[in-house]
Amino acid sequence: MRRETRRRRLGKGVALASGLAAVVIGTGSPAAVALDTDNLYSPQACKDPSNSKFKLHLWYERGQNGVYRNIGHSVYNFNDVPDGVVGVTSALRFCPQGASNPWPGSNKKLKNRAASGENEHYKYKARVYYHTGYRGAQDVMNPGQSIAWFRNVYKNNASFKWTR
Repeated sequence: MRRETRRRRLGKGVALASGLAAVVIGTGSPAAVALDTDNLYSPQACKDPSNSKFKLHLWYERGQNGVYRNIGHSVYNFNDVPDGVVGVTSALRFCPQGASNPWPGSNKKLKNRAASGENEHYKYKARVYYHTGYRGAQDVMNPGQSIAWFRNVYKNNASFKWTR
């Protein structure tokens, strides 16, 4: 009888711990959610790139031309950014420009549409990846570097990460 009781307790404890881990992993930490909402809603996202506090700039056109999006924090999936509400996500979009005559790419989803980029960070490399989850082919911009035409992720980009 004692063995069964211990096994049941152990099983219940493992199930409870697994459930809690799933909740913590699934919702992310408050700090991570705050960073995601910054990427979505901060005024820095659509400020002129030279004046933005966000240091990664992605453009719809080659040569850092056309509409752009400034990004401040790593993004696991450009199409599925946590919105600050559990279970709600939004896609990152290029900034809307040209009110009466929208520029090409204006307000379109960012995923699989960026053609060029610039990293204005003084310390970190910016890695733009082909797949979500920081996987696959990538273009790497060293601190202060720009790429006029992505070679590996041109119009096929799904995530971004700061690295050393």
